[in-house]
Amino acid sequence: MTRDEVSARCSTIEECYEFFLAYAGQGLSGRENSAASGQLRGFLDRAVEAITGLADVFSAVMKQENFQPAERYHAFLEVLDRDARDSLATVQLVLAQATISSQLIDNLNASIHLRALLTDLFLIDEILKPQPVAPKPVILD
Repeated sequence: MTRDEVSARCSTIEECYEFFLAYAGQGLSGRENSAASGQLRGFLDRAVEAITGLADVFSAVMKQENFQPAERYHAFLEVLDRDARDSLATVQLVLAQATISSQLIDNLNASIHLRALLTDLFLIDEILKPQPVAPKPVILD
């Protein structure tokens, strides 16, 4: 597992959410044969794939790179796992519907579970960015 895999999953979830926002704004009943309606299930499937195992992938990176202080990362990992599982349940519920209206997607977007996961992703994105190395102090004789 690498930082790139975690970042790719984060990007996928964020892209899906952006598509969901656009879909919600179209006022579709879900019965139309629009391009957006056709793409929606694909984006929902991509979101499911990216969310599934997200905490495990981040955990593997934490262990590989020995993130410190470990207890802080483990506590966050529990939050990430819970938020990912809750978000996954909401996305899968939407996918189970025969028709998916803009209103249903708007409700998914407003879900506190999905919003919590997105906030977690923003934190992860920042944490995984290369951090500048503090310059060593110059000792003058």
